[in-house]
Formats: sequence, C-alpha cells, structure tokens
Amino acid sequence: MVLISVGLIACGNSDKPLPYLGDSEEVNGEMIHYQVPEFSYLDQDSNTVSNTTLAGQIYVADLFFTSCPSICPKVKQNMLRINKAFEEEKRLAFLSLSIDYRRDSIPVLKRYSQKLGIDSQRWHLVQLQKEEISQVANQYFNVAFEDENAPGGFDHSGRLILVDPKGHIRAHCDGTDPESVDGFIQDIDQLLHEVG
Repeated sequence: MVLISVGLIACGNSDKPLPYLGDSEEVNGEMIHYQVPEFSYLDQDSNTVSNTTLAGQIYVADLFFTSCPSICPKVKQNMLRINKAFEEEKRLAFLSLSIDYRRDSIPVLKRYSQKLGIDSQRWHLVQLQKEEISQVANQYFNVAFEDENAPGGFDHSGRLILVDPKGHIRAHCDGTDPESVDGFIQDIDQLLHEVG
C-alpha cells in the first residue's frame, strides 16, 4: 500500500484533469482518493442536505457566519459572482456552512438567503454545531474556530472548496481575492467538462 499526499494547489490548467486534493492511497492497484465524510444538515428551508442530496453534483463549499464583520461579505460577493457565472448550470450547487452555532438559526439563515437573493434549491445555508466546527473545517481543508478577540467572535479562512460528484476535493481558492476566484471559475468549468 502506497500513501500519497497531494498538496493544496489551485489548478486552472485545462490540458490535464484537476488534481485530487488530500491523501490518496493505492489499494490493489486502484487509487482511492480522499472524500468528504458523510454529513447531514438542515438548510435555510428546513430541508435535509446530505452527501446523498448532493450526489452527482459538483458543489462549492465555504465556512461563514451571517453577522461576520470581516471577510464574509467579500467571500459572499465572490460566491454570488460564481453563482451568476453558472446560473444555468444545474450540475453545480453551493454549500455554505455557518460556524455561528448560537445566532445562525434556520430563520436567520432563511432571512440571509433572501437578502442574498439566492435559489434555495441550489444554494444551501446550514448551521454547524459547536462540536462540529473544527472537524468540518478540517474536512474541507479550512480553518475555523471560536475566538473572542476575532471580529464577530470567530476566526476563519475565506477559502472556497470545489467538490466533485463523488465527494472528492478538486480545487480551492481564496474567496476574498477576485483574481483567485477567476481561476476557480475556470476550475469549475473544467470540472464540469471532466464529469460530462
């Protein structure tokens, strides 16, 4: 058994498939790539969102909270830009995971989604529980933790993560940086072509 660790790199090269990010291992001659573990959450419409719900779709994941005074507004603007770029693409979904377990109830997430003007069938806002935050952040190669000295009480990255239809992480970008998001849009387009 050979263990291969692939670094976090954003691709954008359409000459070859996007890489599989995270640990991969060869088992009986077949490469087994890291997959996002099983999950199940309620979204802003109180609908269950899970691996099964998103199976067969590409999705973009991010960590946020609705009262975030620092990076979240920039990240959400760039997410809206991605949403607009692929507004006719039914194979692309969005999963925004709130790390504010105290304030971001389902009604709060619903109001926030309405403020953003997003399609709730395509873009799911869900609340993590306190004990899930660091674990889920790690699963999506992100950083998030409670910090009373951070703006809004949480420290977190603005990283956007691209997940393929089988739950493999294939690309990421800095969601606060428009140029990084430009490359990420190319990665999404490339992955859509790869999966057919």
